[in-house]
Amino acid sequence: MPKTDARSPARMITRLCALLLCLCLWPLTGAAQTPARDDVPQIGVATMQPGDVFFERFGHNALIVDDPAEPEPLSYNFGFFDPSEPDFMSRFIRGDMRYMLAALPFADDLAYYRDVGRGVSIQWLDLDPAQARALAAALAENAKPEHAHYRYDYFTDNCSTRVRDAIDRALGGALRGQLQGRSRGNSYRGDAVRLASPAPWMWIGFDIGLGPAADRPNSIWDDTFVPMRLADALREARNVDGRPLVSSEQVIVPHTQAPEPAERPRLLWPWLAAGAVLGLGILVAGRVAPRALAAAALPVWTACALLGGVMLFLWLGTAHGFAWRNQNLLLFNPLCALLLPGGWRIVRGRAPGRMFAWTLAAVVLCGVVAVFLHWLPVLPQRNAAWLSLLMPVHVALLVALRERRTA
Repeated sequence: MPKTDARSPARMITRLCALLLCLCLWPLTGAAQTPARDDVPQIGVATMQPGDVFFERFGHNALIVDDPAEPEPLSYNFGFFDPSEPDFMSRFIRGDMRYMLAALPFADDLAYYRDVGRGVSIQWLDLDPAQARALAAALAENAKPEHAHYRYDYFTDNCSTRVRDAIDRALGGALRGQLQGRSRGNSYRGDAVRLASPAPWMWIGFDIGLGPAADRPNSIWDDTFVPMRLADALREARNVDGRPLVSSEQVIVPHTQAPEPAERPRLLWPWLAAGAVLGLGILVAGRVAPRALAAAALPVWTACALLGGVMLFLWLGTAHGFAWRNQNLLLFNPLCALLLPGGWRIVRGRAPGRMFAWTLAAVVLCGVVAVFLHWLPVLPQRNAAWLSLLMPVHVALLVALRERRTA
């Protein structure tokens, strides 16, 4: 019986047909093993630039879920609160604010920012299908009424940190691992004062009212309480497999309002110069017009007493932890309230009394303690500007008015 040649035309045609059949069936078997990606939601982070209104100074952000199964992209926005709640104002004062997550069409969320000219950009995240589905499902669950509310903290639990934490959970903690160990030297006070700087009353309030807890150096993870800093961090972040976390970024609404205040070092010499000028002016006025000086000091002492009372209340009576142990209490001293009767007696041409001089000395002594605490290496408060401005004033008032303690 003759041998059959393996390269015979019949054998080659049979093998070719089998190969073509395998190639035709391969996509079907691959589809059965790998889920289709056309049902994977696309996740983005929308960053809104600062606005002109005081509560818009710090920007805003939201998570965008573009799910093919939904008619339009949804915005998951952690920045909603209800001022009509009966206890809203009392909660606000006590530091027990309740915010909530709301899910709404992204087009509706975008309309306001387009109307007022606040810029909006989106960073689309390069997530695995499992990560994207898990994040979308977690947001949908979190937005249910029974889960939507959370206790707001301006620095540690706000609209931006909630966005950051949701992404971090989807990455299994990889985002925090990349940001926690690095620092740019920023602090909560620094960013708060910088972003509030277009409104003088606002940045002065932050600078006076924040205690030493706001002055510790932040990690980049902590910096992301500011939405724009979170956007910066995401640009450098990586997914768990090492690829860039942000796949693309696009501007949705151009920014036409004033730009975000730039980061710059805080100069101390203008405060020193202003304190020296005020101190010298007080010494001169104490010699030539003590009654006018006392009249001018009355509103200063009143403001110090009121501000000190507010700081004491924030420390002892509220949950505003970043206002606790505020060393500015030693400068804006509640003891100044005791100076008002004596100051009024000087205005009327009478002796202020013995207690007046002792109180002036006590106010100056408290300021000296504040200077000492500033230079301690253990959690110092960055209030050198206020020390430079107010210590010359307190000392000069003591020197100028103490000699009038008796008739």
